[in-house]
Order: sequence, then structure tokens, then C-alpha cells
Amino acid sequence: MRLSPASGSRGRHATVNVGLVIPMHGPAGIFGLSCTACAVLAGEEINDEGGLLGREVRLVPIDGAGPPDAVANRVDSMVRSGAVDAITGWHLSHVRRAIVTRLRGGVPYVYSSLYEGGERHPGVFLAGETPERQIGPALSWLSQQMGIRRWAVVGDDYVWPRGSADAVYDFVGLLDLKITDELFVPLGQHDFSPVIERLRRSSAQGILMLLVGQDAVHFNRAFAAAGLDQRMVRLSSLMDENMLLASGAEATGGLFSAAGYFGDLATADALDLLGRYTRRFGPEAPVLNSMGESCYEAMRLLATLVQRTGSLDVRGLLRTAREPVGFHGPRGSVHLEDRHLRQRVYLARADGTVFDVVTQLPRLPNA
Repeated sequence: MRLSPASGSRGRHATVNVGLVIPMHGPAGIFGLSCTACAVLAGEEINDEGGLLGREVRLVPIDGAGPPDAVANRVDSMVRSGAVDAITGWHLSHVRRAIVTRLRGGVPYVYSSLYEGGERHPGVFLAGETPERQIGPALSWLSQQMGIRRWAVVGDDYVWPRGSADAVYDFVGLLDLKITDELFVPLGQHDFSPVIERLRRSSAQGILMLLVGQDAVHFNRAFAAAGLDQRMVRLSSLMDENMLLASGAEATGGLFSAAGYFGDLATADALDLLGRYTRRFGPEAPVLNSMGESCYEAMRLLATLVQRTGSLDVRGLLRTAREPVGFHGPRGSVHLEDRHLRQRVYLARADGTVFDVVTQLPRLPNA
């Protein structure tokens, strides 16, 4: 499958054009190639199975980096001009919020990324993890298995980290945890010296990292250089193999990540995807990671909803989503619940520049 440039017409009777919103530069640009490759693989497989509504699926790339309003304006313009029939992709939460404000449920929007939770706009379907299924169970495991109960939060200063940090307070009483500090930095931060100095004086046993892409890489290097990895663990809900490689093996000691998928996940379904991905893109392909695989998952969710509904009509898709809807894919058997894709979540520990999956995380009570 080739990515198609935007055009002024949907080609309604020939193709289903899916706008693929992925950041190709900036702090999250590190995920761009993996996300694109996984979406292409999913699109090709859907086409091999007959496409959608008897039409070929085509992906239309849209750069999801930059000011959220600018991205949303590009998306809205393409929808209004008829260039795209649906939107998907991995991008940051403030971009998602800007897009949903413009779209107003006009076309289906399948958001692939993990996020802070709470999205209720019409026509939006969520394929990623949320804090109560991801961060909460990971904090519980680290408390029970390692006695880590005092946490400092270090995050980028925007919607996802702030919202996720707020959600953590729903768990602290249940899990007998304490948040000792919250430190937020501008998105795109390179210098973590003030943060490191504050953490030196902290009583925290662990750091909950809510940093994006290259920001987390800079933090990991500074954290290890200061020797803080010798007395504190780190937990991230947004850490992939690219970021481990960029951080360097010497900067990943005591680093944990929670996600629905890892490139080294040794389940039959995950290994099957790895085989297909490698055959399609070769041994030099972008690293297969959670962010990229989520774009595959989102494409499959879009296809499942459209096939079950028999149309791209948002009202019809919402009615379908109220029924039992699911599919089997790289994350195993998944199903929709309140328009969110429910899936297994795993905890992994960094071993140099790869992840060792430690356990499948159970749900918290009432989560």
C-alpha cells in the first residue's frame, strides 16, 4: 500500500480514504515511522480481505506534530473537501482534543494512542490504554512486589500527563500509596537539571514518568548520570524500544513500562504480527513497538466497526458500538466497552535496550 496525497475528492465509489494523523517531527516524531508502517500493514491486509464496503482502503498522511489548532485545521479542511472519509492515528492528546472540536462527529475517528481517559465526543473510538487499566495496576504490582509506595510524578505540561497524574489520585488510597511531588516541564524539554536537583532531595522511591518521546530520552540520561537510578525505580506508560535505544543501555536500569503490547511480547498473536511485519518491511524496518502496533489495532477496529455497520455513518457506527464488538489481533482478543478497546496490559522491565515482559497486569477492583 502506498500512502496517498490528499485530493479534493473522496473518490466515494472507488476508495475509503483514511486520514492517518501521526507526528513526523518534534518530541513524538521518534514514533512516526513505526506508526506509519503498522498502519500500512493493516491497510494492506484489510484490502487483501476485500477492503471496506467493497472499496479499497487508502491512507492519507497528515503530520500530527505542531500546534494542535493547526493540525486540527488541516484535518477539518480535508474532511470538508472530501479528501478523507475517516480519521485515525497516534498523536498527542491536545491534538486529539483540537480535532474532535473541529470534526463534531462528522466522520469516524479512531484514536490509537494511550491517553488520560474521559473522551466522550461523538464519533470517537479509543484503541489505547487508560490509566485505570495501565498505570494503576502497574503501581499496585510495584508496591506489592518491590515495596514502592512513595512516588514523584515527572511529566510534560499538557493534557495527557496532567490528566494521567490526576487519575493516579484515584488509586493512591486504594493502594496505600503517596505522591510526594509533581514536576511538569514544557513539551520539548531538553534540560532536566532543575528536575534532577529536586529529585535528589526527594523521599520518593519511584518516579512516574509521563514524558513524551525525546523528552523521556533526555530525562533518562540525566536521571542515570545523576545516579538516581541506584535508589529510585522509574515507571512509564509511554516508553518503547526506540526510546530505550536512544536513552542508551546505561540509562535504563530500574526502568519499567506498562503497555498493551511490546515488540518482544512472546505470545503467539504478537509473534505472528512480528513475522508479517518483518516479511513486509524487511530486517531494517522501523522498530515494532506499542505506539506503532496501536495504529494497526486502530485500523482493525475501524474495519470491524464499518463491516458490522455496513456504512461509514457515525450514527450507525455508534449503534454498532453498543453491541458486543471485538476481534482477535496482535493483542489477543479485544472488545469494545464504552467505545474503548479493552485489552490485556503487561508490565515490562528494561534490560539494556530491550524489554523483558515481567507479567500480565490484573485489573484493579472496580476498574
